[in-house]
Amino acid sequence: MSQLLSTHGLKAWYGDFQALFGIDFEIRPQEIVAIIGANGAGKSTFLKAITGVLSADAESVRFKGQPIGGRRPHRVVADGIAMVPEGRRLFPSLSVEENLRMGAYTKRPGPWTLEKIYGLFPVLKEKRKAPGTALSGGQQQMVAIGRALMSNPELLICDEISLGLAPAVIKEIYVALAEIARNGLTAIVVEQDVYTAQRVSQRLYCFQEGRVSLRGNSSDLTHEQISHAYFGV
Repeated sequence: MSQLLSTHGLKAWYGDFQALFGIDFEIRPQEIVAIIGANGAGKSTFLKAITGVLSADAESVRFKGQPIGGRRPHRVVADGIAMVPEGRRLFPSLSVEENLRMGAYTKRPGPWTLEKIYGLFPVLKEKRKAPGTALSGGQQQMVAIGRALMSNPELLICDEISLGLAPAVIKEIYVALAEIARNGLTAIVVEQDVYTAQRVSQRLYCFQEGRVSLRGNSSDLTHEQISHAYFGV
């Protein structure tokens, strides 16, 4: 199966500080791939380099066979990559429905509409006129996911979507993500909880100090392998 997105020797800097040291990564259509690693391992930096927030060599990031490294973020979204950012980052002055509609600004064709988002997360329809930031943390996360889906992406990137949420809410969010994947979407999931990362993904990458320290099929990797790759001990 061909790769939907891949990186090749991807490097990234914050000024003079190098944060990524040659990341090789790939994800195939309709896969869920998880990325784990300690704080400061380079996970969020990697996502920023993919989505154009950080500059990167054009050939170091390829999407559907085309080089997109260094492309501006709005063009990356128009190409078909959407991100659910850490911390949700809803527009506080907008209602739930207005926040969702903001995701559709690129007018990419595809299956995701307001009604389909409301079908996935029925509570959002009930609260559609409420301010987005007046919702619970889990409901705000649903809005953030729905807003990303409204751009009709081919690749959905989720950065720490379970952070700060109750276990029951995390389970609900990941059930929805599995349903999204069954509808043909591909997803990269950055996740702090290793058990959750293994459970929801087909393949897993571990980052350590800006490098890939482990990769493999999620169900095949042992606790010992992951611990060594995660902590370097």
